[in-house]
Amino acid sequence: MEKQYTYEELLEIVAELRSEHGCPWDRAQTHESMISCLRDECEEVVQAIEKKDDENLCEELGDVMLQVLMNSQIAAEEGRFTMEDVVDGLAKKLVRRHPHVFGDEKAQTPEEGLASWEAIKRQEKEERARRSGEKAQISKENS
Repeated sequence: MEKQYTYEELLEIVAELRSEHGCPWDRAQTHESMISCLRDECEEVVQAIEKKDDENLCEELGDVMLQVLMNSQIAAEEGRFTMEDVVDGLAKKLVRRHPHVFGDEKAQTPEEGLASWEAIKRQEKEERARRSGEKAQISKENS
């Protein structure tokens, strides 16, 4: 039987590819150098969906996941954030934006669920803008 890798093993493989004894191409990558790869892989996912090609879709989703893992690994190496931070942030966002699933609100239709998501997203953006404005004001005052 062929080995089946775990998520944790995949993270270790990506880290190894970027290590000093890993792959020179992978080590040379930056967020910026990977932009075209990410665009290409996302487009290949869309094409697989349009063709209803599950085998190719599975492979292309893996390629998009590699882009996420590589960018997260680069950020971790720079001390900015980790894949665990990405996973945690996404989980928190999904719970926060689905109060009709994880809270007391109700959504009976897909449209109501989407409207709830969009309203919460809008509130979050407004709050970020407000906090950003406060930070700028504090920075000006401290100058």
